[in-house]
Amino acid sequence: MRINKFISESGVASRRKADELIVNGSVLINGKKAKLGDDVDINNDHVVVEGKTISVIKKYDYYIMNKPKGYISSVKDDKGRKTVMDLLPPNIKRLFPVGRLDYDSEGLLILTNDGELTYKLTHPKNEIPKTYLVKTEKPVSNEDLIKLRSGVIIDGVRTKKSNIKLIETTKAGSKLHITITEGRNRQVRKMFEAVNNCVDFLKRIKIGELTVSGLNRGEVRALTDFEINYLINL
Repeated sequence: MRINKFISESGVASRRKADELIVNGSVLINGKKAKLGDDVDINNDHVVVEGKTISVIKKYDYYIMNKPKGYISSVKDDKGRKTVMDLLPPNIKRLFPVGRLDYDSEGLLILTNDGELTYKLTHPKNEIPKTYLVKTEKPVSNEDLIKLRSGVIIDGVRTKKSNIKLIETTKAGSKLHITITEGRNRQVRKMFEAVNNCVDFLKRIKIGELTVSGLNRGEVRALTDFEINYLINL
């Protein structure tokens, strides 16, 4: 098994974060610093991450959270800010968030120790649809909607086509549902910035057809078997 997959399957971090740990020299295989692409014998090799011995988890845990604003979607923060882990009950085992919702955004966040599911839901090639409720600072014009739906340039790269439903527009701004399949860094906010608008409120309301309905801000619950199977088979 590749070392980054081994780390993700141990519940320590996602594959992407595992690669960072490897590059930073925080991973040892049988006492030697691991390199990207190294393989691990899961039955015989001894793997240490940041001073702790790890092993592959046999049974995974899956939770859903309605993340409030003011929390970092990370296991820890080097600036000392609150993270989503602070909202978990103390009896929940070691988990990590699937993807990111930025500090000022809220809504549906999955937490698990299943590295394969995390990889599936976050890798751009899988094009998993994620839907957001957006409120903008200014009204969104029909011309802007056409641009946003067909793709705009952010960070030098055009976004893929998105599905946008305009809910209402007033002098104070517009309310929309936007579904994207990429999940680039702060993508939704940057998309509206590309048409000279700003996002006042951003909430992820769906991943595929899984919704955050029924959960108050800051609440968390275990996913049902039906929901787990749905995500695995997306």
